[in-house]
Amino acid sequence: MGDCIPLLQSLPAGSVDAVFADPPYNLQLAGNLHRPDQSLVDAVDDDWDRFESFGAYDAFTRAWLLACRRVLKKDGTLWVIGSYHNIFRVGAILQDLGFWILNDIVWRKTNPMPNFRGRRFTNAHETMIWASRDPDARYTFNYDAMKAMNDGVQMRSDWTLPICTGGERLKDEGGQKLHPTQKPEALIARVLLSSTKSGDVVLDPFFGSGTTGAVARKLGRHFIGVERDRGYVAAAQARIDAAQPAAPEALVTTAGKRAEPRVAFSALIERGLIEPGARLTCSKRRHAATVRVDGTLHSSAGTGSIHKVGATVQGAEACNGWTFWHVEREGRLEPIDALRQIVRSEMAAVA
Repeated sequence: MGDCIPLLQSLPAGSVDAVFADPPYNLQLAGNLHRPDQSLVDAVDDDWDRFESFGAYDAFTRAWLLACRRVLKKDGTLWVIGSYHNIFRVGAILQDLGFWILNDIVWRKTNPMPNFRGRRFTNAHETMIWASRDPDARYTFNYDAMKAMNDGVQMRSDWTLPICTGGERLKDEGGQKLHPTQKPEALIARVLLSSTKSGDVVLDPFFGSGTTGAVARKLGRHFIGVERDRGYVAAAQARIDAAQPAAPEALVTTAGKRAEPRVAFSALIERGLIEPGARLTCSKRRHAATVRVDGTLHSSAGTGSIHKVGATVQGAEACNGWTFWHVEREGRLEPIDALRQIVRSEMAAVA
């Protein structure tokens, strides 16, 4: 509990894997907002969203971004959400500080609050910036998991999700919403599933009602939350205590070939899965090559790697040797990729 800027100084440098920040938007509300029936809209008019000027807001933004940058690992990433009131200022400042923008994500709300005065377009979305700490960061992106979540189609940068309503919305003793800007768990879940791994540490410097902590616990991530409002802290703690972590087997996400450990063809020889001198053929037995002790292949068309020789015998520019070449085992042809999977299984068992 406390202000994130000084409190983050107590964390070791490079100690968190990801940051999700939902800072004050600086909405600059000048007066009350009423519906057409003259009922009062419960807008965000809390003291924590009031700043004297754009300059004061920029100074605040720079300070918390610097604090987060110090504790973020070299290959970590930062997410920050905002509206048109603040997100462009935040984006410019984080670029000035050395962050590298990876995407801007548009959260399109299925049920946005209408524009009651009818003088502007309805504000139906918010924007999230996803940025790596450094331009050359080897950041986490669970591409295949996101594709699986999107019915096998590459996940786009526009996400259509409802705002936080119903039973998910925390209420105070009077039945009113506890926090004016509580985000839906589905939004935070997609953020964490896309850019973190099980066991990662996620920092939320504006913890509010604890959505990030509750979702992190359910998804097997660790979290650090900083919040200065005592009421929000109590509500967040109760919410997180009630959150049930998913079973370990349910936390496994889809991973493609790129996520698997690299295995050289020579490893198959070292493991005794293929002997030097063995004869490899294509699936239709039209092309053949002999395995050499150093992991290269030799054919009448030339010598080289499994990929180079596979391309050469076909007269092609490139070839995936793992799927092209086959070895005869127990009277039938088997792709050498099946033997590679045996090696990968052994590596996983050791890990």
